[in-house]
Amino acid sequence: MQASMQLRRAAASNLAGKNAGAIPPVVPVQRVNRRAAQRLAQAVPAERDFNTTAFTKELVKFADTEEYIIRGGRDKFPALGKAFQGIKQVGVIGWGSQAPAQAQNMRDSFEAAGLDIKVSIGLRGDSPSCTEAEACGFKRSDGTLGEVFDVVSSSDLVVLLISDAAQAKLYPRILAAMKPGATLGLSHGFLLGVMKNDGVDFRKDINVVLVAPKGMGPSVRRLYEQGKTVNGAGINSSFAVQQDYTGTATDIAIGWAVAVGAPFAFYTTLESEYKSDIYGERCILLGAVHGMVEALFRRYTRAGMSDEEAFKHSVECITGPISRTISTQGMVAVYNMFDEAGKKVFADAYAASFTPAMDICMEIYEDVASGNEIKSVVQAGSRFDRFPMGKIDQTYMWKVGKAVRAKRVESEIPLDPFTAGVYVATMMATVQTLLEKGHPFSEICNESIIEAVDSLNPYMHARGVAFMVDNCSYTARLGSRKWAPRFDYILEQQAFVAIDNKEPLDQEAFKAFMDHPVHAAMAACSAMRPSVDISVASDAEPSSTEGVGVGGARTEYRSTVAAA
Repeated sequence: MQASMQLRRAAASNLAGKNAGAIPPVVPVQRVNRRAAQRLAQAVPAERDFNTTAFTKELVKFADTEEYIIRGGRDKFPALGKAFQGIKQVGVIGWGSQAPAQAQNMRDSFEAAGLDIKVSIGLRGDSPSCTEAEACGFKRSDGTLGEVFDVVSSSDLVVLLISDAAQAKLYPRILAAMKPGATLGLSHGFLLGVMKNDGVDFRKDINVVLVAPKGMGPSVRRLYEQGKTVNGAGINSSFAVQQDYTGTATDIAIGWAVAVGAPFAFYTTLESEYKSDIYGERCILLGAVHGMVEALFRRYTRAGMSDEEAFKHSVECITGPISRTISTQGMVAVYNMFDEAGKKVFADAYAASFTPAMDICMEIYEDVASGNEIKSVVQAGSRFDRFPMGKIDQTYMWKVGKAVRAKRVESEIPLDPFTAGVYVATMMATVQTLLEKGHPFSEICNESIIEAVDSLNPYMHARGVAFMVDNCSYTARLGSRKWAPRFDYILEQQAFVAIDNKEPLDQEAFKAFMDHPVHAAMAACSAMRPSVDISVASDAEPSSTEGVGVGGARTEYRSTVAAA
């Protein structure tokens, strides 16, 4: 244990970088004297503060800012009874990526805590997902599986996990069916954006809260299962309280985050969450990495690499050694892994790619913030019956990838400095845009870096980027398809051309990267990182479902219009 802690501290030091300074300790609020409490109250903006009676909030310094967080883990399960006081039934509506994971995690947590709280799944009576839910132990006979509106009307906490497009169509009926004093739980702030576009608000006699795990459903379930033997393993979550009718909404939200297995949860708002989340999916989490690797693959094959080597130097390099290094040591550590020649290639690729990538990142953010991207998702959802989403994994590049994964030797995956420079530049463009738009570092680190390297990229490494793009939420899949080509084109047309033509590069951008405060913020996150990495079987092991579709979470989704 002592050696493990020493390694964790060393990793935190590496993440901070030589200029970032030491990471201050997490400070439990109960140990802060009155004078210090007044100072801390001034340090943390009011909109980022919260009060809880069931849990202990802790103060963490992320770079040059301070934020309160909640630490999770199975040792916090005894507090669930107080957090969920008065709640007899949690209704989980839907059965997509998140619902199987969250429903089973909550059911297991309530049982471990000795709580008599029923978790019920709400689905259409003719839904093919009923069979999948039954296979996970939810049954009509004991009331843990029922019709959507029956479950909504009988639940004290309604966790709405149907697709964003379906939420946009069905929310008036769902809100009307809820009983007064109940709590509406969202795992995405998308619905708030829809309702803003529609000019309406939530009912005043209910609570409205959010818990948003920073990873796809199968990873939420897989790491929770691993956490049964290693306390604190799980996926970080954000939480928010949009409306507190009963005065207990904050404890309910935090309890929900702990029950689904968050090792730590940070406070946000619904508006901040949907802006950062929808934006992130279109940038480094999915859209940007998809467009980037296709551009790199073409570049490397044109330079004379074989198809297999080009795939290794583009996709495998990012989802393997680059992601693992960022996860445990930070972005600067990727640069430091190269010799002097490699560092020059990395720095040039970074300098050439950062501004073009940020151009697209800024456009995406402003489209999300204005409501345009939300309208695009809703409109696409209405066309699904006529124009269902096709898959992308049957194109030539992704077939090459399947063959490469079948013969993969992890130790032989190359660490390409050009690929690393392009990837890190695009990740930093994602980060910088959020920072300029006023998002706190806890949200920036989790939405732009941790979710990528600790949740999504391991799945990409196991099954391919195309698998990830084809099997995320509708909103994420639509966004990746829409924006990946923009990243592909701008990198090829601007960044790669600048390199090939030996144009003067923006070396100030690279210097700003090396000195950026996000490295210290990531070091603070690393100090709270569980010691467990997610375990996912590759498609070279077709008989194994380890971490893929685990717990009944689908790996394939139907594109259908929600029934009115």
